[in-house]
Amino acid sequence: MADCNNCPSKNKCSSQQKENCGKEDFRFPQNALSEIKRVIPVISGKGGVGKSSITSMLAVLMRRKGYKTAILDADVTGPSIPRMFGLKSGGVQGDNNGMYPVTTHNDIRVMSVNLLLKEEDQPVVWRGPVIAGAIKQFWSDVIWEDIDYMFIDMPPGTGDVPLTVFQSLPVDGVIIATSPQELVSVIVKKAVHMANKMNIEVAGIVENMSYVLCPDCGKRIDVFGSGKTEEIASAMGIPFLGKVPMDLNIAKLSDLGEIEKFTGDYLDFCIEYLEERFPV
Repeated sequence: MADCNNCPSKNKCSSQQKENCGKEDFRFPQNALSEIKRVIPVISGKGGVGKSSITSMLAVLMRRKGYKTAILDADVTGPSIPRMFGLKSGGVQGDNNGMYPVTTHNDIRVMSVNLLLKEEDQPVVWRGPVIAGAIKQFWSDVIWEDIDYMFIDMPPGTGDVPLTVFQSLPVDGVIIATSPQELVSVIVKKAVHMANKMNIEVAGIVENMSYVLCPDCGKRIDVFGSGKTEEIASAMGIPFLGKVPMDLNIAKLSDLGEIEKFTGDYLDFCIEYLEERFPV
């Protein structure tokens, strides 16, 4: 392990980053006009668990606390972040210095392949290496400027994009998004094992679609059964950061492109934990 005493980032690095300090570095450089302090991808071992919703809400909550936040949409073939924030296709501008992210109503900076297309329903039919190259360009060629927390919306699984992000970007820690079904143990373990192999810290787990509150009586209904996520997190020594219910209002706001208006304290503990674990 390297000597951290004279390093300006000595209080910011994760244990994995300290362990790898001084070893061969495959990371892509930031744009010269950018300073991104913290990078936190949201991952899962399967699709349909609401990674984009979790990513969006985390960015919104961090912004409400006064931090400069950004979202890099790494789900190149299935991007949904622009729609959730009401951002239009073809909105990216650029100059000789690089591309500029699109800014939301509350000044969250976003870059997604859908923002580069003429029409949002155009398919992106690219092979893995091309997709990986796009992710690197989103990091190196985009002028993000000063960002406290960048959240990365990852595609499902453990393929080319997660490998590219983990190897090429200075990831501080990942959040695993999951759902309450019984098969969650295998899915979570796959994501954890990949992060461990890449020497990336697992910051914690969030259980999405955890339950529904009856609109008439307020009774909690476990639609998918009682989730085992908290037990699994405890068994694996990973922080459990919260449960997000199936909230019709969040779904409606996402469809309207108004996710920045959502309310609820479901992820407050997660935000507090990230502030403490990864201060800026």
